[in-house]
Formats: sequence, structure tokens, C-alpha cells
Amino acid sequence: MKVEPMTPEGFEPHFRKSGLTDPWEPIYSRRVPGEAVIIGLRAGQAHVNSRGLVHGGLIAAMADNAMGLSCVEQAEPGSLSGLLTASMTTDYVGVAKVGQWLEFTTGFVKVGRSICFAQCFVTADGKPCARANATFSVVRAA
Repeated sequence: MKVEPMTPEGFEPHFRKSGLTDPWEPIYSRRVPGEAVIIGLRAGQAHVNSRGLVHGGLIAAMADNAMGLSCVEQAEPGSLSGLLTASMTTDYVGVAKVGQWLEFTTGFVKVGRSICFAQCFVTADGKPCARANATFSVVRAA
């Protein structure tokens, strides 16, 4: 009998679905009210490249998601109608493999009137895997 690894405490099915991420489900998230949205997923075959390592594109997309949602979490409630990614860099500092728990934690956010800045740290089973920095254009609520 195969035993599925546990999802860490506090994580629930991710509240933000999209056509891009549908093939990567299940994706989980944990809100830290007023601070951040942490995203997590258990790496599976749908997440890896031909060498069996988690694809950098998935890591970048999920980091972008975590940073954008964390900017919204720190913004004044109702002040934003959305964010658009203006620029993003990702540094890959390790690898992630099938079966590992990937966690995308935004550790820095600066919300401005027209732009936001964020930095995300990505771990695979708690070990550094990547870091990302992004700038978002703010779309203000009317």
C-alpha cells in the first residue's frame, strides 16, 4: 500500500485557480493575515522536466503567484483591483525532485501607489531551491 506524504499543517487547497496552474494541482496555500500568502505543492511528474527535476518555469510561475498575492495581502483592503507583473528575476540555487514539498514564501513586500516590490524564497523539503524578485504595476480600484 502506497502512503501519500502529508501536507504541512495550516495549508489548504489554494484559493486562487487559473488555467495555467490547473495541470499542476493540487496546489496549497496558507494565509498569514496582513503579511503574506505562502504557496506549497508536493512535486509530482507533472512538475518535472526531462531530467526529472522540477521545471524552473513552474518555480518562477508559483513564486510570481506568491509574491503578487502577498502584495495584495499587505495593501490597504480594497485599494487594489489588481497587479501586473512588470519585471521578475529568478535565481535557481538548488534543485527540487519528485516527492519533495515545495514552499514559496514571500519575505519582503513594499506596496507603493503605482508599483510594488517583493522577494520570494523557495525551498524543497526546507532546503533553498530558488529566490525571486519582482516588481508589480499597481492597478488601483476605482
